[in-house]
Amino acid sequence: MLLCKGFEVEMYTGTPQGEIVGLSDKIVAALDRFMREPDSRNVEYTTAPLCSYDRLLCDLVRPRQQLRQYLTSLGDYTLIPGSTLALGGGDRFYRSDPLNPYHTYIEQTYGTSVVTASIHINIGLNDPEQLLRACRLIRLEAPLFLALSASSPFLDGQVTGAHSTRWHLFPQTPRQVPLFASHGHYVAWVEEQLRLGTMQNVRHLWNSVRPNGDRRPYKVNRLELRICDLVTDPLALLAITALLEARIWQVLEQPGLDPLELSQLPAATRSQDLLDLTLANEKAAAQFSLEAPLRHWQDGRSILAKDWIQELYQDLWPIAKAKGFSCFLSPLQKILREGNTAQQWLRQVDQGRSPQAILQQAIVALAEEEVELEDKLCQPLGV
Repeated sequence: MLLCKGFEVEMYTGTPQGEIVGLSDKIVAALDRFMREPDSRNVEYTTAPLCSYDRLLCDLVRPRQQLRQYLTSLGDYTLIPGSTLALGGGDRFYRSDPLNPYHTYIEQTYGTSVVTASIHINIGLNDPEQLLRACRLIRLEAPLFLALSASSPFLDGQVTGAHSTRWHLFPQTPRQVPLFASHGHYVAWVEEQLRLGTMQNVRHLWNSVRPNGDRRPYKVNRLELRICDLVTDPLALLAITALLEARIWQVLEQPGLDPLELSQLPAATRSQDLLDLTLANEKAAAQFSLEAPLRHWQDGRSILAKDWIQELYQDLWPIAKAKGFSCFLSPLQKILREGNTAQQWLRQVDQGRSPQAILQQAIVALAEEEVELEDKLCQPLGV
C-alpha cells in the first residue's frame, strides 16, 4: 500500500500573448474544486488524496482541461506556465475578494510578492510523531525539490538572475520557524505565534514544509511540501512526488534517520545550525537551482544540488521499486539531464530569445501537452 498523495495547484490565467488576467471570481463561481487566491490573477485547484500514481496523473490533467474549456467560453484566454508575473503586472494587487479581511492583511503586508503560482504536495501520515520527524528531514532537503521544480526566471518582462524568483521573493512567515522536535513542540509554538500575532491564523505558516490537517495544530495527518515552483508537466511532478514519497518511506522504516540525531554538526547548537544551513541552501537553490552549491545537513560538506539529488535517487530507487512506483521516479533523470523549466528558458535567452517569445511558446506547448496526456493516458484508465 502506498501513501496517499494530493496536490494544491496554483496557476495563472491570461491571454495567449502572455498577459496575466484576473478571472478567478468567475472561475470559482462556475467550476467545482477551484478556489480563489487573494489576487484574482491566479486560481487554485486541488486533487483528492489518492495512493495510485496513475489516478493522480489523470486527476492533475482533467481539472486543467475543464478550466481551459471554461476560459475559452469567456474569450481568448488560456493557462500560463511559470510561477511569477513574468511579463508584467507586479506593480499592483488585483483583489479577488475585497471584503475578506485576511486578504486585506496579505495585500497590505506583502503586496505582490505573494502573487505567485506554485505546487504544494501533500503526503498522508497519520501518526503525528512520525509526521513531525518526516517534516524535519524533508525541510532540510526541501532545497532539492525547489531545484528540480524551478520555473520562474522572469519578472515584469526581465530576466531576474534567479531560477526561482518566486521563492527568492516569497515572504516566509513567521521569520523564524524552528525544527519541531515533537508534535507537542509544534502545538505550543503555533499557540504562541497566534497569541503574539506573528501568525494571523493556523494557515499563516508560510515556509518550505509544514504539518497539515483538518484541525491544525492539534490534529495533523499530512506533510505539506510548499517550496516547489509550478511544475506543469504532470510526469515531472509525479517524479518529484515519487522522490518525496520514497524518502518518507525511508524515514518510516528507519526512525533513526532524523537530522536532530544523525547530523554531525555540534550538538549544542545543532538545531539552529541546521536551520541556518537550510535557509542558506534555499537561497542558493532559488538562485541556481540544480547547479546550486549546497551544504549537506549530515556533515556540512559542500555538494551541488544535482549531485545530492542523484545520490538520493540511487539510494531511494530500491524502495520505489519494492513498492511498485519506480517507473514514476525514473523521469527525474530527464530533469537532471535536460534541466528544469527555468534552465531551459534561460538557455533560450542565451540564444537571443525574449522572455515574451519564450513564454508564448510555452503557453502553446502546455496546451498540446495536456491533449496528449488526456488522449494517451487518462481515457483508457476509465477513472
